[in-house]
Amino acid sequence: MAKKKNKQTEFNRYLAGLPEDERGRVDAFFRTVDRHLRIGREWKRQLIRDFENALLWYGQNGVELTDALERLSPTHLGGFYSRPADDWFPLDAAAKVYPLSMSHKQMAVFRLSMYLTEEVAPELLQMALTFTIKRFPFFATTIKNGFFWHYIDAAKRRFPVEPESTVPCADINVSFTGSKSFRVLYYKNRVSCEFFHILTDGTGGTVFLKSLVAEYLRLRGTAVPAGRGVLDVDGLPDAGESADDFSKYVTGRKSSGFVDKPAIQMGGKLSAVKPCQVIHFDVSSDALRDAARAREASVTALLTAMIFICCKAAMDRQHGTVHIQVPVNMRSYFETRTLRNFSLYANIHLKVEEIRELDEILPEVARQLQEGVRPEKMQEMMNGAVKLVRSVRLVPLFIKCPVARVVYGFLGDRAFTTTISNLGVVDMPEEMAAKVKKMDFVLGTVALSRAAVSVVSANGTATVSVAKLTTDPSFEERMYALLRELGLEVKVTGSDLYGF
Repeated sequence: MAKKKNKQTEFNRYLAGLPEDERGRVDAFFRTVDRHLRIGREWKRQLIRDFENALLWYGQNGVELTDALERLSPTHLGGFYSRPADDWFPLDAAAKVYPLSMSHKQMAVFRLSMYLTEEVAPELLQMALTFTIKRFPFFATTIKNGFFWHYIDAAKRRFPVEPESTVPCADINVSFTGSKSFRVLYYKNRVSCEFFHILTDGTGGTVFLKSLVAEYLRLRGTAVPAGRGVLDVDGLPDAGESADDFSKYVTGRKSSGFVDKPAIQMGGKLSAVKPCQVIHFDVSSDALRDAARAREASVTALLTAMIFICCKAAMDRQHGTVHIQVPVNMRSYFETRTLRNFSLYANIHLKVEEIRELDEILPEVARQLQEGVRPEKMQEMMNGAVKLVRSVRLVPLFIKCPVARVVYGFLGDRAFTTTISNLGVVDMPEEMAAKVKKMDFVLGTVALSRAAVSVVSANGTATVSVAKLTTDPSFEERMYALLRELGLEVKVTGSDLYGF
């Protein structure tokens, strides 16, 4: 509270120090801001305070008042906060299972981060989020309970940015009215967005993060054009971006199920905090791609084969089958503009005794991956997802929930040993690339998997991230050794251990 009062005092001093004509311009500016805000009194007060803090930041950093008022123009609010929230969105087929399992803390949270060349100014990041959210109405929502399904309801409120203070991908509290299902965090030069998977997948999350950072850079004085995955935040939302395209493309023909035989799990005591640690391995994206090409494999196949070896190193039992889940972006197969969930997965498996040297197992891993992502295979899984949802559509939610918690909390987790999700190379406008050092992508852990692996490449750096659910270091130590054996220079960073 004292910090907020100090900020207000600083702003009042800043205002008092302006010439009379400039104070008049500031007063006229805030009258215009007021006309754009027709929301609850407390939200309105906080949003006006955000404008004051940003204007103060500009004053303290030598930005001329004319330029500052132009960058912060209330026109960037559009009509978003001047109209009541009167829309809602049904969940897509892939998202409907996520909220059913929330009491088991299976939040299915993932994180995307950009590391900038300068330390983040939180005052401007807050304004960037306020200006950006109107372009993503599907994100400006809260989860609510219907009779048969959860649904997403529009919410007109202030969406805050927060300093990072806890473990990455911590549970998002969606249990109270008006709660949001994403968060924006900052730490030093890092901007992170964490999403409850009910909202979006990695592709949609990347578009949101790039658009947010582009708007932040504009407020810092660097104009970033729309395109290459950056949306014009002052443009009108496209209905196709919030479409449920699972239902659109289902054929009703042959379908495949999701439940497989239980997979062998890695060893190590499970942490009460999920994840308890995140480790990042930074390598040259060109060098990693060349290492894969030299073995006539994709980067995803190469890393998946490496993960089999890492899993074996982290196991006491040396019999059973290791199953690795590999998410597949369905946008590669179907024309779509959706920013909602539009991903399924392939299941790659090897018996523990078959896991040997990298070059020995890579051909089989690559073969399974190529087979698992065939268009007809993905179509069958899509049909199965929609069929499953439709089969229980008339079952009341209070009955669905306990059943889903058993199936998802036990069978679902036990079907896989771990996951590797590769977002590939993130393209961005040159103006943004000049201000971004790298990115990383982190998957939240689930109930049993001791490690989850995610990969993203940006600006020449590929970052392989491992989210841990145990202090046993065997998995990441073997990963580091394998990357080095490929001839790669590896930079290792990561979080402290939590929960021990």
